[in-house]
Amino acid sequence: MNKTAIKLFDLWPETMNALTHEGLLLNSVGVDGKPNTMTIGWLTGGSIWGKPILTVLVRPSRHTFSRLEEVAEFTVNVLPPELRAAAEICGTESGRNVNKFARTQLTPVAAQKISVPVIDQAVINYECRVVHRNDIIPANLARDIVTSAYGSGDFHRVYFGEVLAAYATTDARARLQNSLI
Repeated sequence: MNKTAIKLFDLWPETMNALTHEGLLLNSVGVDGKPNTMTIGWLTGGSIWGKPILTVLVRPSRHTFSRLEEVAEFTVNVLPPELRAAAEICGTESGRNVNKFARTQLTPVAAQKISVPVIDQAVINYECRVVHRNDIIPANLARDIVTSAYGSGDFHRVYFGEVLAAYATTDARARLQNSLI
């Protein structure tokens, strides 16, 4: 799909809306070079250390976790609303057992600046290089969040990714605004 460069936060309201409705896809690769994708429902973005940063949270139990530890890069991919079912599959199946790209017919294609692919059908893609990571410290987290989000004790690692490239289809805003609330 033909895409053009965007400023990082040009399509941020649309990205956040997709996050809360469809979920976004986080792509990773391991040292084996095999791509994996998973649905994420938590993402933040801003400027830290004078760099544009996206932060993603991944639990150690997830297949993506070991891959991010091996190759410290990731992409965040915003699918159009009509691909909501693909995002649902990517959030319920494990890449350890299933080739999610084959199952969903999503197409991984080479990214512009990193080794992790982007999803061709996405209307917005963000390419990130991990510049910092840290683990959630249960004792420092509000008790209600520990209770509601971490009943199993599987606390996230937070990955801070410097955004090296961001691009979108020319109709991304229109396609995503149709589902804005």
